[in-house]
Amino acid sequence: MGAENPSKEWRAVHIGFEGDGLKIGGVDIWKQDWRRVKMNPLRLPHPAYPQQTHSYEVYDAGGETQIVRFAASELSNGVWGFYVPAQN
Repeated sequence: MGAENPSKEWRAVHIGFEGDGLKIGGVDIWKQDWRRVKMNPLRLPHPAYPQQTHSYEVYDAGGETQIVRFAASELSNGVWGFYVPAQN
């Protein structure tokens, strides 16, 4: 993934509260261990306020048969924003 404009390579999928039942690709994100991907954090817009940018870490989650990759950032206390790769 290129670092020049990561917002074209990622798409926003969710903004919500921690533990809210979010599923990405059928995987309940809040019931999984998140494994941080070894790459620099992404600077991406807030899903609801695109004029604000935040630092998003990239994670993998899921089991042996279904792994999903996503970027997440705690935007404010207990409120999270999520992105997935644009090709997903």
